[in-house]
Amino acid sequence: MPGARGDRGQVAVEFVGTVPLILLLVAAVWECVLIGYAFSLAGNAADEAARAGAVHGGGACTAAAGRHISGAWAMEASCTESGDLVKATVTLHLPVLYPGLSIGVPITGEAAAAKEREN
Repeated sequence: MPGARGDRGQVAVEFVGTVPLILLLVAAVWECVLIGYAFSLAGNAADEAARAGAVHGGGACTAAAGRHISGAWAMEASCTESGDLVKATVTLHLPVLYPGLSIGVPITGEAAAAKEREN
C-alpha cells in the first residue's frame, strides 16, 4: 500500500538501541579477564621472586619479580627475610581495559620460599 509504513526500520532501531548494551557487556567481561590475569601475574611474579631470593639473596628477588611483567602493569615488589623464609610481595595496579591505564586499585601476590643452605 502506498503511504503505509508499518514496521519498516524497526530492526535498525532495535539494533542501534542494543549495540551500546552489548559493547558495555563485552567491556565488563574483558575487565574481569584483566583482573584475573593481573592476579595470576602477581602470584607468579611473587613465586619467582621468593624462589630467586631463597637461592641467590635479596638483590635477585626484586629482579626476578619483574622479569616477565611489563612496565605497563606498574609493578612494585618487596622481599623480606623472616627466619628461614624469604617472603616476596608483588603489587600490580588494576588496569582499566588495557594494562597501561590504571585506576590505582592494588592487586597483590604473596609467596614465600625456604632459604637454600650452602654447604
